Parts: sequence; C-alpha cells; structure tokens
Amino acid sequence: MPNKIEEITQKVEEAGHFIPPLLGELEKVLVGQKYLTERLILGLLTGEHILVEGVPGLAKTTSVKTLAQSIHIDFKRIQFTPDLLPADLLGTQIYQPKTGEFMIKKGPLFANIVLADEINRAPAKVQSALLEAMQERQITIGGETFLLEEPFMVIATQNPIEQEGTYPLPEAQIDRFMFKLKIGYPSKEEEKTIMQRMSISNNHSKVNPVVDPKEMLQARKVFDSIYIDENLQDYIINLVSATRDPAAYNLGSLTKLIQYGGSPRASIFLNRVAKAHAFLQGRGYVVPHDIKSIGMDVLRHRVILSYEAEAENITPDDVLKTIFDTVEVP
Repeated sequence: MPNKIEEITQKVEEAGHFIPPLLGELEKVLVGQKYLTERLILGLLTGEHILVEGVPGLAKTTSVKTLAQSIHIDFKRIQFTPDLLPADLLGTQIYQPKTGEFMIKKGPLFANIVLADEINRAPAKVQSALLEAMQERQITIGGETFLLEEPFMVIATQNPIEQEGTYPLPEAQIDRFMFKLKIGYPSKEEEKTIMQRMSISNNHSKVNPVVDPKEMLQARKVFDSIYIDENLQDYIINLVSATRDPAAYNLGSLTKLIQYGGSPRASIFLNRVAKAHAFLQGRGYVVPHDIKSIGMDVLRHRVILSYEAEAENITPDDVLKTIFDTVEVP
C-alpha cells in the first residue's frame, strides 16, 4: 500500500501543476480571501456547485469573475431579480415565420461556469428552474433535452435571508450545493490594502487564463484515485449520522435542537471533497484534517434546526462545532 500511495502522490503532483499559477492570477485581484479562493478551486475540481453567502461589498461576485477569467472556459453571469422568468435562464423556442418551425434559443445556463448573482432575489419558480441543470447536467426546452458541456458548475451568491427583498431558497435546491460558504469582513490590514488599491484610478489588474478545461477534467480522474482509509470513511458516516441521531454519539443535548440532519448526499460530497482537498495539498491520501477543514462548509446548509434552537439564537455552525468536537477522530 505505501508504494501505491507514493505512486498516487506523484500523479497528484503532476496533475496539480496548474494550481500555483491559478492562485497567482486570483491574488492579482483578491486580497486575503484564502478561505473563499480555496473553496472555489475545490468546487472547480469536483465540478460541484457552491453557494456563497455574505453581506454586500465582500467581493463575492468579483471572486467568481476572477476565477472564470483565469480559465479557458465559457462564463455567464445572471443577475437574479424579482421579475426574472425561468426562460431567462434556460432559453426558449422562437417561431420562424419563413420556415414555420420553432428554433431553440439557448439561455445563459449553457456555459461552463454560471454565476447566479444574488440568487435569493428571485422567486422560487426561477430558483427551481436551476434544479435540472444542477443535478442532471441537462436542460429541457420544449420537450427537447440538451446535455450541458463539462466542466459545468453553478456558483450562487446571496445576501443573508434577513435582508429586505429576499426569498428563502427551497431546501431541495440548497441540498444541490456542495458548499455553503459564509464570508466575513476582511482584517484591518487586508482592508487597508484593498482601500489603497481601489484609490488608484483604473487600477484593474489584468487576469490571464492559465488553465485549460482538459487539465481540470484530468485532475478529477487523478483525485478520484486518492486513497481514503476505511476508518476515515466511517468517520464521515459518523459525522453525518450524528446530525440525524445525536443521542447515539453522546450528544443528547442536541436532539431538541435538530429537526432534520444531513442526507446521504452529505456523505457523498464530504468523501469526494476530502479527496479534492488532499489533491490541493499535493497528497495522494486523505487525512482527518481534510475532512474537518471542509466539513462545516458541506454540512451547515443540510442541518435544519428546530424552533427551539432558533429561539435560543443557536446556529447550524454552533451545532456542528459540538459534533466535530465530540465525534471521535480515527
């Protein structure tokens, strides 16, 4: 087994050669935000979708646009508004009087990276139009189904639900996102750097595409082969199971706080992204740190709290921190 792991690690190092130049391009524009950029790259590697939440002005949109500019891919940005229609995302049929036939006009979802900006500004019927594309990687227009080109991922941004003029996302849609990232304010030093950069007129650093989609697709094949011990797989199952039945893990105090726990999709995502995190670190094997470092982002939107927890101002992060501190690490 050690020889096999060394072989996988060598393949990881070779396949991950595009990571440093990609980070270099992102750092041209983004100050700090290491947490966000690392998660965006993990989403890119896995091809899964990401939900980014934070108050306005924290460079959520800028981060996604910069990532897209660093890659040779097709990128579309959709500004979600209350009057948006499903056809504005998917596309529609247009009647051609000369031929008497209908022509398909494809919408902005036909891209590699789709930025759904302020996704919770649009009503549920528009948000649900994303479901087929996100889960099945296909779009149906007028009875005709079109497969989406890989890589395909949706990166959605949203303001906190408490903000005025927003709609809560349906649970079925939220579950399709691998990550829910919560972005906070920069440090004083980072904010000073941002302020100094933006005080200069026309200070727009040019971002160059340094990654080919074929490299990313090849990287997926490599990190799929990354070794994860069965004990670590059991650890993932225990973490997710603890959100459903806390009492079985000596967490009886959480029983009244959790209404619904994580689904099997949470275990699938956590296992997959743990491998991607190991790939990002240049390792051919998963360690507990890979799981713990990204576990909160995978689980926070899959744990539905009870009214009692909300009344006590307890957040999913509070509950998950207790679970991660209690469940035994292999």
